[in-house]
Amino acid sequence: MTAKIIDGKAIAADLRGKVADAVHRLSRDRGITPGLAVVLVGNNPASESYVASKMKMTAGSGMRSFDHRLPKETSEAELLALIGRLNADPSVHGILVQLPLPAQINPHKIIAAVDPAKDVDGFSPVNAGRVAAGLPALAPCTPVACILLAKTVQPSLMGLETVVIGRSNIVGKPLAQLLLAENATVTVAHSKTHELPAVCRRADVLFAAVGRPEMVRRDWVKRGATVIDIGVNRVMADGRSRIVGDVAFAEVAEIAGAITPVPGGVGPMTIACLLANTVRAACALAGLREPAFGQRPIDDRE
Repeated sequence: MTAKIIDGKAIAADLRGKVADAVHRLSRDRGITPGLAVVLVGNNPASESYVASKMKMTAGSGMRSFDHRLPKETSEAELLALIGRLNADPSVHGILVQLPLPAQINPHKIIAAVDPAKDVDGFSPVNAGRVAAGLPALAPCTPVACILLAKTVQPSLMGLETVVIGRSNIVGKPLAQLLLAENATVTVAHSKTHELPAVCRRADVLFAAVGRPEMVRRDWVKRGATVIDIGVNRVMADGRSRIVGDVAFAEVAEIAGAITPVPGGVGPMTIACLLANTVRAACALAGLREPAFGQRPIDDRE
């Protein structure tokens, strides 16, 4: 292995420290304690684990956490009513509805119902549109995490060839927009892309977000490239379950210049960026200047 391992846990801990400092100053100077409401419908084990991690980190940063656990039989109308109450609650600055939702609930309707000013997931059509238009917005946490991790290796992404594998509304599309804001040259690849390995080999920075275990192999990667693995896949090996990314870590680490591990890479940073978005939302709702936390303001330069 020759690649530098990008330690997402350590980088996330540093960001959480900055968030905690901002929370302390808000409370001391303005009497504002940022509050994050997390809504979980049903008892999906993976979702419960994610929610537990988010709530723990929220409390650890000095913020208030509001935990709303609803039975899987909850109706769409009941969930919309709860979101309406959270939108109107001045002690709640961020609202996160954990996905996936039960079949009887339309996730698009729920996401659209969250006040864009409190949409710390960055999923609402308003925030998605603002990101696409190059306007200030609460951007999705995973794409922001990817940018910050990549910049620990390449402080400036200006002019670099970047390839994003995956075109989801949650990761691929907003990540491409954020890379454009960094003045990178961006290619978005997907399942219909011809000669996908050859396209990936062009990348100075490669982002894998397809949800297919270890799909990206050594011969897909340019020597010295930075590889950001966004995938989280549970696989069975020798009768044991383990978590792997979308990148074949061991073989790609022999040729890449830097690479994120799974777990311990993008995941911890995503939660840290969620906390940062909550503080930014609290500041914006109070009419205060938002801390950047290392993010570059989005612009629409040619």
